[in-house]
Amino acid sequence: MLSVRLDPETEQQLADILSHEGDINRSDLIKRLIKERWLTLDLDRTFVQRRGGHPQHLLEDAPPDLSERRTRKQAIADYLKHRHS
Repeated sequence: MLSVRLDPETEQQLADILSHEGDINRSDLIKRLIKERWLTLDLDRTFVQRRGGHPQHLLEDAPPDLSERRTRKQAIADYLKHRHS
């Protein structure tokens, strides 16, 4: 069993939903809302896939040694310098 404390605004919103839904009690409504939300998660997909995937052209023009710390730092510095000049 789970006990949840709602702030007055959320409690009012719950009451509004209940009055709109008709013949349903709080527990059933909350169960239904949780189930609907759970079904939208699409748990078979990875986090990145659920967020739209990796940017397509993120590293398109990147030098091959970009994984080296010194190269990354220089690339970031160059980007910031170009962006703010």
